[in-house]
Amino acid sequence: MKLVGDIGGTRSRLALSDGKALHQVDVFANDDHADFATLLGAYLARTGVRPDGGCLAVAGPIADDRRSATLTNRGWSIALPSLEARFGLSDLRLVNDFAAAAMGVTVDTDDDPLCIQVGMPVADAQRLVIGAGTGLGVASLIQLNGSWQVLPGEGGHIGFAPQDETQDGLCRWLRAQHGRVIIEHVVSGSGLAAIHDYLHGRKLTPAEVAQNAQQGDIQALASFDLFASVYGAVAGDYALARMARGGVFLAGGIAAANIELMQRDAFTKAFNAKGVHTKLAERMPIQIVTEPLLGLHGAAALSAQAAK
Repeated sequence: MKLVGDIGGTRSRLALSDGKALHQVDVFANDDHADFATLLGAYLARTGVRPDGGCLAVAGPIADDRRSATLTNRGWSIALPSLEARFGLSDLRLVNDFAAAAMGVTVDTDDDPLCIQVGMPVADAQRLVIGAGTGLGVASLIQLNGSWQVLPGEGGHIGFAPQDETQDGLCRWLRAQHGRVIIEHVVSGSGLAAIHDYLHGRKLTPAEVAQNAQQGDIQALASFDLFASVYGAVAGDYALARMARGGVFLAGGIAAANIELMQRDAFTKAFNAKGVHTKLAERMPIQIVTEPLLGLHGAAALSAQAAK
């Protein structure tokens, strides 16, 4: 059995994989644990299994030696040598969390994505996986020698490009707080809360803004629509840059938890507003990924791919 993990800024998911299915899936609140080693120890003690290698997907860049990483939105450092020595493990590997999310899109599961733009997909063309949650993740999939390969990155940290006067004002407001304003300051859970604070002068949690919007609150709907508009513009920009004719997949917790709000026209209008390339953007399919264990399925697929 292989250990597979999806370690985010807020939650961590761990499971065992036999190469065909996931077993003993567990979800942890990171706030309940001092560090990842403590969390992993609790999981291994509960399962009573010592895995034979595996793959951990982490929400942050991987060090050049591929053996350590630090989470971007949580002060956890993960070092494979110390984990392997402490728990008697071997042959672990680290990947970026959105590398795993992207590979997860290629795995058939019981949860089918929800299409919000049919487009005209091209088989085996490049795919884009982008997802807002605690942060914003971006990765691509390309076909190489008959199999899918992932191109990860830190796409959430490019600069925010406002598209209208309201977004100009939001950018200036965020610049006073952050200096350089990046996409993740807007397209993320904290970004949704910041948008609501900027528009209405009310400090709510992201969950409160979304819940109020789902209930028809006018202010919250305006906040979510602005969030979705920026999200759509960014996804469309990346889709054009990577010619994602194979499809755009919206992962991350926010889209899946707010499907009806994402189906309003703010996202797709901004996605397709690409000037001379509007028709090209309209041909790109867009789907919301609803599989809750996407990262774990992807980590298992990457583990199996590495073993070949």
